[in-house]
Amino acid sequence: MADIWLICVTIVGFVLLSVVALYLVVKYQHPDDKNDAYIPKLVVMFGFVLSGATVLLLPLDVANNEGYAGCDGFDTAICGGLNMSLFWDIIYWLIPIWIFFLIPLSTFYYEADDGMIMAGTSVGAKPQSRIKEAIKYELFVVVIFGLIFALTYLFLNETAIPVREVTGPNFGDVAPYEIEPVEGTSFSTNQLMPMGIQDEAVLKVSYHDEDLGTVKLGVNASVFYAGLMAWMGWFLFALFGAVGMAAMPLDLILAFMDRPRHMDAVEFAEAQVLLRDRVNELVNVGELIKLERDEKEQKNGGKRGYFTREARKAAAEEKKTLLQFKQAVYLLDEDVEDFRNCTENYKNYNPLIPIGCLVLGICSFIISLFWVLHIILYVLPKDPVTPFLNDYFHWFDKWFPLFGVLSVAIFSFYLLICGVKGCFKFGLRFLFFQVHPMKLNKTYMSSFLFNIGLVLLCALPVVQFSAVSFQDYARNTTISQVVNVQLKYLRFFGWFWRSKIFDYALLIIMLLTCVYLGCKPRDSTGKNSVSLRDRLRSR
Repeated sequence: MADIWLICVTIVGFVLLSVVALYLVVKYQHPDDKNDAYIPKLVVMFGFVLSGATVLLLPLDVANNEGYAGCDGFDTAICGGLNMSLFWDIIYWLIPIWIFFLIPLSTFYYEADDGMIMAGTSVGAKPQSRIKEAIKYELFVVVIFGLIFALTYLFLNETAIPVREVTGPNFGDVAPYEIEPVEGTSFSTNQLMPMGIQDEAVLKVSYHDEDLGTVKLGVNASVFYAGLMAWMGWFLFALFGAVGMAAMPLDLILAFMDRPRHMDAVEFAEAQVLLRDRVNELVNVGELIKLERDEKEQKNGGKRGYFTREARKAAAEEKKTLLQFKQAVYLLDEDVEDFRNCTENYKNYNPLIPIGCLVLGICSFIISLFWVLHIILYVLPKDPVTPFLNDYFHWFDKWFPLFGVLSVAIFSFYLLICGVKGCFKFGLRFLFFQVHPMKLNKTYMSSFLFNIGLVLLCALPVVQFSAVSFQDYARNTTISQVVNVQLKYLRFFGWFWRSKIFDYALLIIMLLTCVYLGCKPRDSTGKNSVSLRDRLRSR
């Protein structure tokens, strides 16, 4: 029978995630989307709930203890009774549905509404025509990834689990055990007593083969696709998660150090002049970009070719310029907001915000430090130096079990947040792709959809990494049996996890990011717009 307390915790957690998702959408959405884009909003809300539930299922699985052998009937005292296999299977299927179907479909529909990627569909277009355009593009995505999923499952769905052959003793030598029949009842494993000293002595007299053998099994579709999604997400999480773990504490502490301070008349005038100059520079840059684009279209007769080397190089340069322009606009917007907090909004500014940033910065620094130490001492060595965080969780369980489970939730969820932070930080510094910051009352649904897609891609790698990192503490979980047995020895994909390629990448990138941020802790400001303007004028 399922534990009532765990059922209540599951319901409360789902409700809290739903409330937080609704709050984020309402508070962060752009005014232009206030009474529009309902389908993308629903996708974003349920995507947030799905990503949060994926990570929080791990501590629920820990509390449930259904992987313990005694849960089969003879020792159910510590068993929660929830069907975690069903919960995980639902998650395994919903994540690819969200990433490869609902999020792209919502994005195509939303962008068609704005006319940003499908020209001619926004002006005077009916909702039905926008849906048709979105479905047309989505069919292409479904076909491509459907083929990838089908072919990989067809050829790579086998796992080779190592086993050791053990020849046991004659169980006739075991001490006899009698069961007193009870009238009106049938035999139950609950009637079996724990093993005694004589039983243990007999079992110790056994032969085991020194050479490991293998048992080859085919994994079911849900587990395989979970492994495939985790493998794909690891390439993003190893980069963005590592960058986020280094950048999160620094940015929070800098938010406290750079908190708004009241300006006198001279400081106000100087800051105002600097901001005005940067605005003028960016206006000039925007005009130069527009003129350059118009000249290219006139030169090519309104067509944009990508088939020659020069055309591809010019397109890449144009994309880089546009990204740099957007970065400069974003940083200017941040500085203008800080300027207002130091002047017209100074009296209304909440002084607890920077203090909260400092507290969170210190906490995130401690968590990041603990993660680094845990990876070095437990995850990477073939024979762990120390269980480290596993011992910490066990120690908590001795006097208040809830704290151990909550600690697993905090450390796991922190990794997910770092993934989003790292994506934004990396995009802002290196301009490889457009950043999608989340800002109060200024976030379009396209940015929501991008960030939810990123979070969902990182969710399964976070769960897998946490299950491996805490396998001593979470040894009785359902997910541990999947991650540390079936996926670990999965054909092709398992090599990456057995070799700990992603774990080494995560640690190395994080250490390199710490060195880089130590040399350049703050994002670039006004110099970007000036250099961008000069470069455009020199063409």
